[in-house]
Amino acid sequence: MANPGEIPDVGDEAVPDALTLQVLRDMANRLRIHSIKATSALSSGDPTSFSSAAEIMSVLFFYIMRYKQAEPENPNNDRFILCKRMPFVDVASGWLGQGLGAACGMAYTGKIFDKASYRVFCLVGDGESSQGSVWEALAFASHYCLDNLVAIFDVNRLGHSGTLPLENCMDIYQKRCEAFGWNTFLVDGRDVEALCQVFWQATQVKNKPTAIVAKTYKGRGIPSVGDTENWFGKPMAKERVDAIIKLIESQIQTTRTLEPKPPIEDSPQINITNIEMTSPPSYKMGEKVAIQKACALALVKLGYANDRVIVLDSDTKNSTYSELFKKEHPEQFIECFIAEQNMVSVALGCSTHGRTIAFACTFAAFLTRAFDQTRMGAISKTSINLIGSHCGISVGNSNPSQMALEDLAMFRTIPNCTIFYPSDAISAEHAVFLAANTKGVCYIRTSQPETAVIYTPQESFHIGQAKVIRHSDNDKVTVIGAGVTLHEVLAAATDLSQQGISIRVIDLFTIKPLDAATIITNAKSTGGYIITVEDHHPEGGIGEAVCAAVSMEPNIRVCHLAVLGVPRSGEPSELLDIFGISAKHIVVAVKCILMN
Repeated sequence: MANPGEIPDVGDEAVPDALTLQVLRDMANRLRIHSIKATSALSSGDPTSFSSAAEIMSVLFFYIMRYKQAEPENPNNDRFILCKRMPFVDVASGWLGQGLGAACGMAYTGKIFDKASYRVFCLVGDGESSQGSVWEALAFASHYCLDNLVAIFDVNRLGHSGTLPLENCMDIYQKRCEAFGWNTFLVDGRDVEALCQVFWQATQVKNKPTAIVAKTYKGRGIPSVGDTENWFGKPMAKERVDAIIKLIESQIQTTRTLEPKPPIEDSPQINITNIEMTSPPSYKMGEKVAIQKACALALVKLGYANDRVIVLDSDTKNSTYSELFKKEHPEQFIECFIAEQNMVSVALGCSTHGRTIAFACTFAAFLTRAFDQTRMGAISKTSINLIGSHCGISVGNSNPSQMALEDLAMFRTIPNCTIFYPSDAISAEHAVFLAANTKGVCYIRTSQPETAVIYTPQESFHIGQAKVIRHSDNDKVTVIGAGVTLHEVLAAATDLSQQGISIRVIDLFTIKPLDAATIITNAKSTGGYIITVEDHHPEGGIGEAVCAAVSMEPNIRVCHLAVLGVPRSGEPSELLDIFGISAKHIVVAVKCILMN
């Protein structure tokens, strides 16, 4: 173990020659200069944080990591995770401790799926290490023995607004990492020779991830700024920049640069595009199947179609039915335990460089914990599929805390997110296969109750295309449902038809993108009247999506039935009635519109 300032006992191959060491020091100072110039030119940014890690970055990028500079997406390259998005930085992780989870996903993919030589490095700030998601990731990496993963803790003692709780208590960081099962080195983060040696030592460790706890100084090399508080996010004043740069340049002794070592070319060639159903859905009209079970069975079929399909779960597999996938494809299943934030981060990491098609499954209510990870995944333009089960009050006798009533609102705000809301087993299977072939974030909302199959196996589905499943020339109102509520709408339509009232019924299939053209066309054909029915709170759900779609259309009115107030436990049919989204309430709403 290397303590700050102490040279560890290593072989000659770990020790660069004196000239190389000086070049690495000089390149660290050039990186400092670039940071100062860039942030000053933009009048924005934080050169002090970068200055603390300059030696770490110099050693990593110009001595340790193996990659092709001209090919940042080369699957054989070593991976690097930082809190920013740039070439060779594979996931945008904000500053909230998400990077290590994504690094776990990349390392898991490299070790288990690719069986390749590339290694994964993640730079973690001491401030972000207060985040619980960091420790979720530490536990995950240790559990799966990810010895191709190295986390570097940049311990500079200063946070955004003041001194951090542990300051420079290196031994505490060491004990915490070791307690989570990581091989841990302490090192002086300013000493390029010591850094080279501990990074080499990390390559010799088997069956454990490695943590390198590096003591650094925020703003190192900048006079009157280094190791002082209240400099976060403050570029150097333009009148000081030239003097600071000259001072740093005076310490540079060489003009040489170093070229990174080429990667070992042993990542397998894969294809995750244009995955097709191996056979049509096998369900029969009228058969009752829970949509969340149908999704799980579709994943099983998808896993046979492509062995790069993986499923992640957060210890809910016996409720979400993802255990069916694990049984058929155990090598493609990742148990993430009760750590939803880390599960989503791991899925994002698995998906980078197009190495897998990842589906992360859990109760939809629990995905609210991972909203920031999902949002940052969208910013990174990473493809990931999330399946949320136990949606709405139709969950029934479960605890209200497990009833997702805000998930549509959450996912509708994610840029370029595709939201599927299948209403039967046939459409659920199509949703899974469409998601597997769709770029960006996809969310599939599934329901727990068993509902009747309403489509034939030959039915086709497309993103952004709704289905008009009941219509006549005499329809008075267009009623829109999805999932459980679509079946309530169909029951209401049958009841109303017996009373001589015809309604048009639309199944949205995707909430985003929304089929505005179909909605508007059918609304105009039914006197401009629309009723939306959803097992979701009114804010941000189907009703508001439809209202936005028709907002520029004159003479179209929308009546919105949704779940108001705090949910409670009960029988599903009872709760649908209590909260006003049952067939009975739809009948009343239609009659009220016609009376007025």
